[in-house]
This record gives sequence, structure tokens and C-alpha cells, in this order.
Amino acid sequence: MAQIPDLIAASRNAESMYVEWRQLHRDGMRRVHEQTVPLYQRTRHFRVYASNLVAQPNVPLGVIPFGVRRTVWPLEAFYAFDNSQVAVETLTAEINLIAPGEIGTYLKAFNELSKLAARGPKARVIDSLG
Repeated sequence: MAQIPDLIAASRNAESMYVEWRQLHRDGMRRVHEQTVPLYQRTRHFRVYASNLVAQPNVPLGVIPFGVRRTVWPLEAFYAFDNSQVAVETLTAEINLIAPGEIGTYLKAFNELSKLAARGPKARVIDSLG
């Protein structure tokens, strides 16, 4: 029974779930940004995992030190919009997930990685070493 919401979400989103970068950027980045503005505007809890980010004063940042043993090794960057959507960036495409089970997997991974991250002054020290 737990798989039913995932199946329904997958069938509704099958065509738009996997978007090749070439197709996405064919008409230029302006169109891409205009299409995503509503998603960012309605999102209240935005979580990002990426190998390189620029810290902003109004954004809490956690840095996972190199020596920390990880239980999760995501190969791609991902962005969680509340608990309703996850965008995954690969080398060739963006994958937009709305299936509750897949979103749950990414949120669990984010929470595990977040536990390993240094924050505040400790994160700044790690960042300055790299």
C-alpha cells in the first residue's frame, strides 16, 4: 500500500521528471529561471546538497569535513523544496521527483549528511583550509 502514492506520482510526472540539459537550456537561461520562480516563491524549507556552495549571511551552511565517515555518498547535487519536490542534477540532466518515497529517500540522505556537517566558525575554518 505504501507504494501506491509513488506509482500515482510517477505516472503523473513521467514526461517532465527527466529533462535533458540541452533541451532545458536550448531557449536560454532566462526562460529556465522564469519557469522556476513560482517553485522558489512557494517553498518555505529549502535544503541543498552540493559539492560547492557560496555562503550567504542569511543561509545556514554546513561543511562536511574530509575525514568524517559518511553513511551516504550522493554523486549529484540535489535540492529539496519543502517535502513536495526534489530536483536532482546529474552531468546531463535535471530529474524532478515528486514521488513521496523518492523524496523521503533524499530528505533522509540530507538529514544524515547534515548531522555530519560542521557549522558556524568550525565550518569557516574547514572552508579556509580547502
